Amino acid sequence: MYDFDTVIDRRNDDSIKWKVAENELPMWVADMDFRTAPEILEALRNRLELGIFGYTDIPDSWYNAYIDWWERRHGLKMEQKNLFFSTGVVYSISAILKHLATANEKVVVQSPVYNNFYNCIEDAGLRVAENRLLYRGGTYSIDFADLEEKFSDPQTSLMILCNPHNPISKIWNSEDLARIGELAKKYSVTVIADEIHCDITRPGTRYMPFAAVSEACREVSITCIAPTKTFNLAGLHTSAVYVLNPALRRKVRHALHADKFSAPNSFATVATVAAFEQSEKWLDSLREYVFENRKLVEAFLAEELPEISAVKGDATYLVWLDISSLKDTGRNVAAYLRRKTGLFLIGGDAYGSGGEHFLRMNIACPRSICLDGLNRLKQGVKSLETEKLG
Repeated sequence: MYDFDTVIDRRNDDSIKWKVAENELPMWVADMDFRTAPEILEALRNRLELGIFGYTDIPDSWYNAYIDWWERRHGLKMEQKNLFFSTGVVYSISAILKHLATANEKVVVQSPVYNNFYNCIEDAGLRVAENRLLYRGGTYSIDFADLEEKFSDPQTSLMILCNPHNPISKIWNSEDLARIGELAKKYSVTVIADEIHCDITRPGTRYMPFAAVSEACREVSITCIAPTKTFNLAGLHTSAVYVLNPALRRKVRHALHADKFSAPNSFATVATVAAFEQSEKWLDSLREYVFENRKLVEAFLAEELPEISAVKGDATYLVWLDISSLKDTGRNVAAYLRRKTGLFLIGGDAYGSGGEHFLRMNIACPRSICLDGLNRLKQGVKSLETEKLG
């Protein structure tokens, strides 16, 4: 019913992702190479036809779209008064950090983790406290002893939780989330939950919203959500922040207004409503396609490139590649692959401690592009191994 196989030429559309040389294949930034859902395109065309793009209010339909979607698909009941519009999840996190913490305080992140968290923390004049994830037998888990130690530091006031976790593609279970909530409550740490990747999950699998786990999680949390990763709408600058705690809610409202991130453009709410109210079938088809791409990656590596493995993941369209057998850093291997084959991946070093021997690969693309990327990966790794032997 939906076409995810057609290759769309994006080299001349001012795409950040595709601003590369002619021979290069970008599979780095978290940006899909699929057109968004036709229902969203139709809603945007109708808005465009009006021809007037003045100041835009936030309609009740925007609130209702979020509330209905999160209750139906994720089991989280949200209230309109606790939901705020924002121009983006990263913008929200940045504003919250600046207004809820005092200079030089610490913010906990669980590395390896989304690199922009580090930028937001440092830009706010704060310090990063890494709670490095444990990696054993090809899977990740949380070091709770270290997390409690980080939380118990009087200088720690905030944590940024990535759920599902980028780049490792892990959905945290309710037990882990509940333990985080209890520790955060015990040490008065506010948890900013970045849940932007929550809707792209393996078919038959769902994520658990942090705020839905327990009363403690609800009390300490600020949840950042959006349709942008799910429906490929990042350029429309639309997201939401959900806060149940009244004291935190007042601070977040002030932060978003003070930093001017609370006003939508002419298309932001229109696209959101069309996404959550009309585009569910498209999303479920997308999930099937993306996870078939993941199966392709896993089978290819097992048969053609066994020295590299894909870390098991149940969410996102990002594959975390374990290249530890190559005895080199992700940064160096990524640079070599791009130079030698044109394949553009991100070295895991960018994601903090624990990412040094990994690569991140974006597989939200037509299957032919995914296969092209895998063949380039094989060519580059084999060439690298030959040079090292020589």
